[in-house]
Amino acid sequence: MVAQPQPLLTPVEYLAWEAQQPFKYEYVNGQIMAMTGGTIPHNQIAVNLVALLKPHLRGQNCKVLSGDAKVAVSDDGPFYYPDVTVTCDSRDRAARNYICFPCLVVEVLSESTEARDRGLKFRHYRQIETLQEYVLIDPDRFMVECYRRNERGNWELVNTVTDVSDVSTAHEGLLLESVSLQVSVSQIYEDVVFPKEEA
Repeated sequence: MVAQPQPLLTPVEYLAWEAQQPFKYEYVNGQIMAMTGGTIPHNQIAVNLVALLKPHLRGQNCKVLSGDAKVAVSDDGPFYYPDVTVTCDSRDRAARNYICFPCLVVEVLSESTEARDRGLKFRHYRQIETLQEYVLIDPDRFMVECYRRNERGNWELVNTVTDVSDVSTAHEGLLLESVSLQVSVSQIYEDVVFPKEEA
């Protein structure tokens, strides 16, 4: 993401302006940030998750959305583009420009966005009352973290998968309680080639 040196915009101005742009922009506190392209592994992981979530949730009045769908923390922003989002809230059924009530948000990390995904974005996402789980996935090595809101309303790291030596036999997996889906590491990383494998 690249910050654009422009005057601060109101949420209404941002939404109207972005609708006329050829590219996507996130919005935080009046500032806009251009979304940059991701790597093939980054995209592949997002596609894998959407492919797992969509048939699992078919017929349950849920929307499974990719990185082109905007999420609003509130009507005044911030506005973000997570890599994968699920909403099962009836208030999002007719959404056109952004959703407000996700239950699951997934961010696939990159060097340029990891600190922001773990810090500022997570702080903002936690303000969404309907959000139950936040998942971070590293596209360059086996690393999956799932943060979940507990019964007291506090966020906990409940699942971590790291350094799996043989993904085909790994027992570690990811339980997404928000959508009642268990996925394996091999499903998440299907067809993903890590940098060292390319060499």
